[in-house]
Amino acid sequence: MMRPARALLPLLLLPVLLTGCDADKSGGTAADSADLDAAAGDWGVAPELVYVTKVSGYTVFQESVGEYNDEFVAAYRSEKGATKFGLFVGHGTMTAESCPKQPLGEVSEKQVTCEHDGDAWYRKAGDSHEYAVPDDGVVIRLIADVDKVDRAVLRKAAEAAHRPDDAELAALLPTTNGADT
Repeated sequence: MMRPARALLPLLLLPVLLTGCDADKSGGTAADSADLDAAAGDWGVAPELVYVTKVSGYTVFQESVGEYNDEFVAAYRSEKGATKFGLFVGHGTMTAESCPKQPLGEVSEKQVTCEHDGDAWYRKAGDSHEYAVPDDGVVIRLIADVDKVDRAVLRKAAEAAHRPDDAELAALLPTTNGADT
């Protein structure tokens, strides 16, 4: 009689396991395309440029989210507010040949050095450094001051860059503080 009971236990647990898997799947999916299209339109950028990242100790600064030079931009600041890095996403590519020729943020007069690091490029010019990640026709760049944000933080931000899910998209949008829109 013990054998049938042991055989039934996995069958009884199967719905619980499947429900748990579905919960994970729905929580990590990309934002609804209509919501993403609307938000991107409000910011004045193409929807495929909207990315987010996640680094422990940093949160997105909502007021910074938008368009700059035809790119999607968002600033992330430390919980203490003392340090920040920028996320910039624009159309393009980055290769060994083009990497040193592309300016690094506002530092256009300084020579850019490039180091291939996994799927990304670590770039440095003057007092600024960044990770640039080419991804399907866009380049995701995480940039900061060398003396304020270390390379490891930028690398983590680059590795974590992804298209936003619904909750992440909502975090980028300004809050209405209860006011009707």
